[in-house]
Amino acid sequence: MTSSNDIRDTFLDYFRNAGHEVVPSAPLVPRNDPTLLFVNSGMVPFKNLFTGQEKRSYVRAASAQKCVRAGGKHNDLDNVGYTARHHTFFEMLGNFSFGDYFKDVAIEHAWTLLTRDFGLPKDRLLVTVYHDDEQAAELWRRIAGLPEQKIIRIATDDNFWRMGDTGPCGPSSEIFYDHGPSIAGGPPGSPDEDGDRFIEIWNLVFMQYLEAEGGVRTALPRPSIDTGMGLERFAAILQGKHDNYDTDTLRALVVASAEASHTDPDGPHKISHRVIADHLRSTAFLIADGVLPSNEGRGYVLRRIMRRAMRHAHRLGMREPFIYRLVPALTRQMGVAYPELPRAEPLIVETLKLEEQKFAVMLERGLSLLDDEVARLSEAQPLDGAVAFKLYDTFGFPLDLTEDALREQGRGLDRQGFEAAMAEQRARARAAWAGTGDAATESVWFELKDRLGSSEFLGYTSEDSDAAVIGIVVDGAPANSAKVGQDVAIVLNQTPFYAESGGQVGDTGTLSADGLRVVVRDTQKKAGDLIVHFGKVETGDLTLGQTVHAEVDNARRAAIRGHHSATHLLHEALRRTLGPHVTQKGSLNAPDRLRFDISQPRPVTPAELRVVERAVNARIRENSTVETRLMTPDEAVKRGAMALFGEKYGDEVRVVSMGAGDANKTAYSIELCGGTHVGRTGDIGAFRILAESGVAAGIRRIEAVTGEAALAAIEADADLLAEASAVVKAAPAELPARIAALLEDRKRMERQISELQRKLATGGAASEIEDVGGVKLAARNLGEVSPRDLKSLADSILKSIGSGVAALVSTADGKASIVVGVSDDLTGRHNAVTLVRAAAEAVGGKGGGGRPDMAQAGGPDAERANAALDAVRAALAA
Repeated sequence: MTSSNDIRDTFLDYFRNAGHEVVPSAPLVPRNDPTLLFVNSGMVPFKNLFTGQEKRSYVRAASAQKCVRAGGKHNDLDNVGYTARHHTFFEMLGNFSFGDYFKDVAIEHAWTLLTRDFGLPKDRLLVTVYHDDEQAAELWRRIAGLPEQKIIRIATDDNFWRMGDTGPCGPSSEIFYDHGPSIAGGPPGSPDEDGDRFIEIWNLVFMQYLEAEGGVRTALPRPSIDTGMGLERFAAILQGKHDNYDTDTLRALVVASAEASHTDPDGPHKISHRVIADHLRSTAFLIADGVLPSNEGRGYVLRRIMRRAMRHAHRLGMREPFIYRLVPALTRQMGVAYPELPRAEPLIVETLKLEEQKFAVMLERGLSLLDDEVARLSEAQPLDGAVAFKLYDTFGFPLDLTEDALREQGRGLDRQGFEAAMAEQRARARAAWAGTGDAATESVWFELKDRLGSSEFLGYTSEDSDAAVIGIVVDGAPANSAKVGQDVAIVLNQTPFYAESGGQVGDTGTLSADGLRVVVRDTQKKAGDLIVHFGKVETGDLTLGQTVHAEVDNARRAAIRGHHSATHLLHEALRRTLGPHVTQKGSLNAPDRLRFDISQPRPVTPAELRVVERAVNARIRENSTVETRLMTPDEAVKRGAMALFGEKYGDEVRVVSMGAGDANKTAYSIELCGGTHVGRTGDIGAFRILAESGVAAGIRRIEAVTGEAALAAIEADADLLAEASAVVKAAPAELPARIAALLEDRKRMERQISELQRKLATGGAASEIEDVGGVKLAARNLGEVSPRDLKSLADSILKSIGSGVAALVSTADGKASIVVGVSDDLTGRHNAVTLVRAAAEAVGGKGGGGRPDMAQAGGPDAERANAALDAVRAALAA
């Protein structure tokens, strides 16, 4: 039997040999189409090549593309398990030409591959073409030798493809396989076309027109090819099956489900096994591509898929977590073709197990309450919407599960009543928000959140993506557009920009489109989890509904990531060095530095800082993987995770682990954190502590840098060392001894200078002593003598003259400092305080104080020092 893996390899090898670039599957979250929840066809990753917005090094390609259809326009969720060919997850094989070859080559490749390499009987194949595409019909006749009756003309849009309301478009040609007259159904275009006899296996799109507004079409200068062949459908044909779930990959998962639940794969629970098999694939691949369960956007669709599978596990009688045990079976089937699957297997297993544990509790409680409510209803009476809302709002029972349970009983739901109850709750929340004082000034964000929902953050796995502008705020009010030069706040339906929280600063970058450029200078969270981009329109006009390319300043983000991850390592190193009393009291993770405040009663010594710095750098050199897990807060704490200061945690948390563990912990650092981090600790580069200081009682602050900033700090230190060595003319190793000797020399010289100043101040001829009003006065301007020496000098002068007054002024540092001393026998006639105040007024000072025998004052005008001495003379003479 030809396996699914063989089919995939044969397809890709054929086109590789035909000169095509074999392109790996893109992630399921599209980065180039904000209108799509998930990649739902093989051409989505190449969309910008078809429109000419992007150029690559190749003009022809082939791929096996992962696809999910479970939300939005393309939603197969409710049919999965009940039909032979509906899936949420499927693989699309395709070959593409971007202006290289066209219809003839595409048809020749398809016919050769199907009939020669895969060995399909030619007489079992037939094709459809668009009714006016005679060129394609003629090529099928000439290349494949198909008779006219096997070339069916279809006049509907089934055979005309459009990228959107406007843009590239063109006719298509579908290839069908005939299972033979033993299977009911007619050929395409016939009244019985929905039967299973004729199965479409490959669609060739001939992209040859550009459609403008009003349906006007012009020929594309470089027509292109886009094809798609569903691997599951094709495997069913090659493996002789009529049901995709009987093919090798899906059958292996069905059997794994049956064996794990001890039930018959083809018995009463057949549909449940099929649902579990399909949903396991979509769940695992979505998690591997960075989608995690949540209550908004893609995360909500993932959670809905998971819970649908879990309901079917419940039907199998499984009351304990079950589906997570099937992940290894999936990895065995598809892990070689998609290496992201085994890489993410631990995360997939943990996420599934956590969701199953929560779901089991919620399901038992919700179904019991729902049964109680339904028991009160008449046979055909729908469930009241207010009751459904109570189940949702109070007990966490999702509306879609309520609807599923009611559908099984043939009962409806009062949707209008549910929406009315939801609207009433929102009105109450809005009123509460408006009454919160300063928060009322930001009510615009609450209104936008109410209308738009939460923003979807893509930045854990990507730093650029296309996005739709769903909210614009100018001058504090909602707007439909913004002009060049205007400051603007923008909400996108999805964004790679991280909004400031948990100590990590918000991202900066650009939003761009044809003729438009918005410079984003900050990203903030408003109204809880609405991500708002603050910036300025640099060129063009920004309009509501516009598609923009959001691109984070990745060099800045990389620096922030390095500092944030280093903060986690620093936290653990401090706890291991200083003790478990160390906890985070605040942090800043910026592109140029990190700041980390901790509970610590005493300063951290230089020796301790050196131990911490070495420990962090040792973890960096390990270059271990930084892992992220999703779990409950309680489970995270049990595993040794540290909860970060200021963070609010819900039912689920992101747990970031890094560094090699030991006997006590699975990793060096385990913390609850919603920020962005490096992929491996080695990406931090280097770590350097710059400063340690106190910021409050019992709180110490560590400031540090990583990466290029750390190297710059080390280089700056080396430059200073070299400069200091040059100045003192000593080798770096001799600097401590040389500086100690210089300091000792300075102290000795200061003592000598002070003694000389004292001798100069107190010595001199008798003519330097004045007689003013019968009182001896020593009035001297001492220039740069230190102000702190004035009192001792005044004492010395008074001792030398016996009875008298000493008035001394220093002009050091550009200010006048004054001391007046009065001998004890004269304090009854002249008060030192009165004299010094008179002197202070002369130099622009006010007041002065001291004792009657010794007082001091000062003023800003050092140039009037002599006037201060004259003021003392005048006061003595009065």
